[in-house]
Amino acid sequence: MHRRNAFTLIELMVVVLIVGILGATVIPIIRGRTDAAKWSEGKGMMGSIATAIRAYRAEKDASGKKPTYIEAGERGLGFAAGDLTGRYFADDDFSFKVEDMDPLRYVITCKAGHGSDPPSKPKEYKLSEAGLFTPKY
Repeated sequence: MHRRNAFTLIELMVVVLIVGILGATVIPIIRGRTDAAKWSEGKGMMGSIATAIRAYRAEKDASGKKPTYIEAGERGLGFAAGDLTGRYFADDDFSFKVEDMDPLRYVITCKAGHGSDPPSKPKEYKLSEAGLFTPKY
C-alpha cells in the first residue's frame, strides 16, 4: 500500500473556503468593536464636561450667586485649549447646552470627525444630565 505525504488540492481548497467564511463573518464584528472602543474616549471626555458643569453649579450655589447660565462656554468650566483633545477626538468635536440651572438640565454633544482616526458609526452621541447616552446616526 502506498502512503501519501501531502494534502490534496481539494483538502487545501476546503481549508481556504473555511478560513474565508470565518473572515467574512468576523471582520464586521471586529469593526463594530473598534468603533465602540474609540467612542469610549469621547464618552469619557463627555463625562468630564458633565462633572465640570455640576461643579460649576455647586460652586456658584455655595457662593450665594445663583447661576442662570454658564459664562464663556467651555472656558467658564476651566477647560483650556487642547484639554479635550485625544487620539480620536478634538476640542471642536464637543459642545454643550445648559437648558436650566435649577433643576440642572444639560445636553452634551460629541461629533466624530476631527481626531486622527475618528469612529465611523454612530456619527454623534448626546449625554443628558440623567447620564444617558443617545446615539445619532
